[in-house]
Amino acid sequence: MASLLSYIGLGGSTTPTTPPEKSAVRALPANWYTSEEMYQLERRAIFSRRWLLLTHKSRFTTPGDYLRYSVANYDIVVAKDRQGEIHAFHNVCRHRAYPVVEQDNGNAKIFSCKYHGWSYGLNGNLAKAPGYQDLPAFDKAENGLFPIHVRLDKNGFVWINMDSKEVPEVSWEEQFDTVDEQERLTDFNFDDYVFDHTYNMESNFNWKILADNFNECYHCKTTHPDLPAIANLETYDVNCSADHIQHDPKTTDEQRAAGFGICSTYMFPNVSFTVTSTFMMMQKFMPKAPGVSVMYYELWRNKNATEEAFHAIADLYARVMKEDKVLCERAQANINAGLFINGELHPHMEKGPLFFQKRCREVVMEHSAREKREGRQIWPAKQQLKKTGNSAISNEDVAFCEGLACGNDNDKSDLAW
Repeated sequence: MASLLSYIGLGGSTTPTTPPEKSAVRALPANWYTSEEMYQLERRAIFSRRWLLLTHKSRFTTPGDYLRYSVANYDIVVAKDRQGEIHAFHNVCRHRAYPVVEQDNGNAKIFSCKYHGWSYGLNGNLAKAPGYQDLPAFDKAENGLFPIHVRLDKNGFVWINMDSKEVPEVSWEEQFDTVDEQERLTDFNFDDYVFDHTYNMESNFNWKILADNFNECYHCKTTHPDLPAIANLETYDVNCSADHIQHDPKTTDEQRAAGFGICSTYMFPNVSFTVTSTFMMMQKFMPKAPGVSVMYYELWRNKNATEEAFHAIADLYARVMKEDKVLCERAQANINAGLFINGELHPHMEKGPLFFQKRCREVVMEHSAREKREGRQIWPAKQQLKKTGNSAISNEDVAFCEGLACGNDNDKSDLAW
């Protein structure tokens, strides 16, 4: 009888259950790394709704300093105004959508659109719209650049959130808790780090394959001959909580004395920063398409470090990044071929990728369920038109075009549920 009940699923199993820490776990399926629909959902659910680590305040030493970034196809400018405040906004002129900033970095007194001459202050407010001074109903205050929420954490890192609401739906504290208060960060004075240089590498792979790769050192012994100088590859570990992954390389006293005592944290979704006594590096995995990503690197030198000490670690990391690029390119090529679905990840040696993938799954599925309930795609960063005046006419035009499915891919009404 017991065996019959077990056969039809009503009896208890006589097979002992394997503890989770002893069981391999299936990774995200391959189509999460190739699908255009998934990429657009990630843009809606992750990149335009969650807090993103972008840079450090030390990049802005003088009023007018600005940086331009491309984040999941969103063109973003971050600038320091004359009062010393850091602002971020979408690089989209409010007149005809031309970019108001065309260089990757620089210093400006004002941002002037090269299309029709609309000009904006360093805080994004509209300063001049030629000819519009003759239109009494035109409101300059309503035509500033689209603002992006900015937060400076306790260590001077600059974060953004593109949610167009006055207050983002996801708070920084909810997402990251006290990540800027890690005890191990007290060993570093971030004011001692001076910006040195930046570089980037673009290639054909999904941004998540980079995150999976970065957040485990299971591959390090096979691929990275330099890493034993800065980490114990036998005991390397990660600790995961509150949308961040703290890497613990188990460095020795001798390695720390040589300037190789690394402190590395991965911030969901796509950024890590690594700091030692001689250098600091931020790496950003910026998607451009389902199968195209850019690896952005910003490096700082500790003002008390020699050039030799700085380059010893900076050059080592540059070699490691190039090695990782090859890994990701070749894995993505096989994923694209359509044979591989997914593999089984080790519950300990790959717990970093498992945590990252779990967060991706949770965030996009939550957003997708919300879209299904409301019967529409939800783009948190999208311009919010008023419901009165000429904006009401625009809303009608938008709705008409969506009904014809004549918009761009971001506005189609034929949802893929």
